[in-house]
Amino acid sequence: MDRIKITGGGPLEGVIPISGAKNAALPLMIASLLTRDTLTLSNMPLLADVTQLERILGNHGVDFAISGKRSGQSENAGRTVHFTARDIVDTTAPYDLVSRMRASFWVLAPLVARAGEARVSLPGGCAIGTRPVDLLLMAMEQLGTKIEIENGYVVASAKNGLIGGEIDFPKVTVGGTHTALMAAVLARGETVIKNAAREPEITDLANCLNKMGAKISGAGESTIVVKGVGSLHGAHHSVLPDRIETGTYAMAVAMTGGDVLLAGARAADLQAALDVLEQSGTKITSTPEGLRVKRNGGGIQPVDIETAPFPAFPTDLQAQFMALMTRANGVSRITETIFENRFMHVQELARLGAHIKLEGDTAIITGAEHLDGAPVMATDLRASVSLVIAGLVARGETTINRVYHLDRGFERLESKLRACGAQIERISGHA
Repeated sequence: MDRIKITGGGPLEGVIPISGAKNAALPLMIASLLTRDTLTLSNMPLLADVTQLERILGNHGVDFAISGKRSGQSENAGRTVHFTARDIVDTTAPYDLVSRMRASFWVLAPLVARAGEARVSLPGGCAIGTRPVDLLLMAMEQLGTKIEIENGYVVASAKNGLIGGEIDFPKVTVGGTHTALMAAVLARGETVIKNAAREPEITDLANCLNKMGAKISGAGESTIVVKGVGSLHGAHHSVLPDRIETGTYAMAVAMTGGDVLLAGARAADLQAALDVLEQSGTKITSTPEGLRVKRNGGGIQPVDIETAPFPAFPTDLQAQFMALMTRANGVSRITETIFENRFMHVQELARLGAHIKLEGDTAIITGAEHLDGAPVMATDLRASVSLVIAGLVARGETTINRVYHLDRGFERLESKLRACGAQIERISGHA
């Protein structure tokens, strides 16, 4: 099992290219099931989750081809992948595939929309808490899908096609909104989605579906209206830059000091997090090339945050911000409102010398003068990168085990950081 070794010290200086967003790429890939034509996605990140979803989609009959890099194209440019679902060869998504990646459950909507049926395994447990699929199933039922649960599988059917309707989510759900969009585009009549998620990844999916011939308005707002069409066609779409990767590297610069251009990053996609970083003493400037992040010799100021759905501070940056606050000049409070088990990184940060006390859904962090390197273990994707951020300033050597979590969501993390002066390397083999 691979490990990452970091020797803490110096500031980060240089350029970090921001990859395409994993959380946008996955639903876009699934949308390829909605048409017989080819959907071409550029700026695709090379990640373990993307590779796994390619296998899952292949099970349903999706062929994919990867374009080679053009002459003179940067090695940092994302891949271009062509997805073609000429025929749906299998409407079953088995447990052994779905259990490895919860997002694959979303194939339910396009399979029912296009083939009239689907049999999709319930996804099972998740390290950071229960993420039930009841809201996704409610959305499908509102559009005329008959849902039954049999032996751990959702058996869904709409033999005469989906019918537009009103979907009013009792709470904001990204997965539910993705599902509703992919089902509604081929439903007869109009669908109104209320209390929809407003994340940039939702807007990205809607933009792509519109290029394919869908009629969606209001994406990015809390009410989305979809006018169903008879079929969709192929399209070319570029995956938006990853706002979580952007925020993660911005926090790494805030932690270590230095001056880094996050090439391709867009401020509007994570303004709440950037505002918090500026309150902590980091200077952030939008440029035509991306975002410039700079922190001089001044200390890190403590800031209190609470996670909430977009456009508020994202839960996917909570662990990284906690790492930053372990070196703040004072006490900060972080309240996690989205996932109930998302403080598993606290014990590992404590091994590096962090002072963190938990009170229910709130972590109280008292900044430490310094952190000390130690062996630590990644517990999930975002927690693992919080340990990288802490290790960049810890005295001595930090070894992070179970880094396969990192490979699910961060493309070429070590080389991007190393190019800016970090002493970081991957060690292959057993811990």
